[in-house]
Amino acid sequence: MGMYELAKELFPICRSITGNGVRATLQIIKREIPQLQIHAVKSGTKVFDWVIPDEWNIEEAYIEDESGKRLIDFQENNLHVMGYSEPVDKWVDKEELLRHIFSLPEQPDYIPYVTSYYKKQYGFCMTDNMRKKLENGTYHILIKSSFKVGELNYGEIIIPGRSKKEVFLSTYICHPSMANNELSGPCVLVNIAKYLQSLPDRRYTYRLLFTVETIGAITYLQKNLEQMKENVIAGFNISCVGDDRTYSYVESRYGHTLSDRVCQNVLKYHYPEYKRYTYLDRGSDERQYCAPGVDLPVCAICRSKYGEYAEYHTSADDLSLISEEGLEGAYKVYVKCINALEYNYKYKIKCLCEPQLGKRGLYPTVSKKNIYDEVRKMTNFIAYADGNNDLIEISDRINVSIEELIPIIDRLEKADLLIRGEENAGQ
Repeated sequence: MGMYELAKELFPICRSITGNGVRATLQIIKREIPQLQIHAVKSGTKVFDWVIPDEWNIEEAYIEDESGKRLIDFQENNLHVMGYSEPVDKWVDKEELLRHIFSLPEQPDYIPYVTSYYKKQYGFCMTDNMRKKLENGTYHILIKSSFKVGELNYGEIIIPGRSKKEVFLSTYICHPSMANNELSGPCVLVNIAKYLQSLPDRRYTYRLLFTVETIGAITYLQKNLEQMKENVIAGFNISCVGDDRTYSYVESRYGHTLSDRVCQNVLKYHYPEYKRYTYLDRGSDERQYCAPGVDLPVCAICRSKYGEYAEYHTSADDLSLISEEGLEGAYKVYVKCINALEYNYKYKIKCLCEPQLGKRGLYPTVSKKNIYDEVRKMTNFIAYADGNNDLIEISDRINVSIEELIPIIDRLEKADLLIRGEENAGQ
């Protein structure tokens, strides 16, 4: 299934940090990648400084006027209810109703996305234009929701490689019907999983996580941190990767991990006009993965970054905001990062002085204009293949993309001219 088609299927599901929507989403992802393992952690479990809350589910919600006309209906848009709202069924006057209404005066046509995970209360969300039209009178408000000691769910897949060292890729599945902020990440990561599984040989092991934001990442770290600190050499938090307006890069906490280096290198050639953000602009699960004492090498490549586009956390973040082309662009960037990591050894040429390329079929036998451009890339690579520079460093120095250098490396290795350095070079 294409990434956009998968997003369309997932879009109507009401997700939160726990509940039936998360499980339904994980089951659809498991259909696409059957190796996905779905885990459950019980409500009340302490995870670092947090406690997993009771599970929340919702069946129905609406506001009706005195004539029985429904002004908003959860069935029409699941953003109409504040996430984790407690149940309510009563008549209220306009003054009381307004105390439980959320809207966006600065964006009067959009429904806001609002949650209250850790304090029991209820609320409704509507456009500010609708809020302004509310008349004096009484209103029937209903939220048919429930809390129970349940579970928090997440899915993971471990794709083994030759090395126990890992590349970690994480996305979240906890937001209701928002396309770029929510569904683009899981849809792109599903395709990345399929790509990784298709590789006949993998240098690294890949750890892929589909969880819920914040509490899900914290729960996963509580269970896996020791192993991840030992093995993860690079990581990416995948979010907001569906539109086609730009590319954005969010640094890790200090911005100098292997993940940062590969992101900067790939984006330099893929989309030089990309927007760069420091860790001070963080907002997704890199907050947990890069936290003091956790210190995993995790950064992010987005399209339009969370919090930086007008439709963020509103009903305008719908399926019209993302596209197959936008999703494909993000997928290709991450594949380039993966390929760069797979090839990121320290290389050393095997002979002294320049090798005789002609006798190995690596040098043109006929001289004509522009024919030496490709040869120049090869000879420049050779000039810095001294066993001290990894592939990212060579690419940065000679100003040739890793994507272009990979076939050059393959040809030099086939000609028995190149030695790869230590297995985990470049960390």
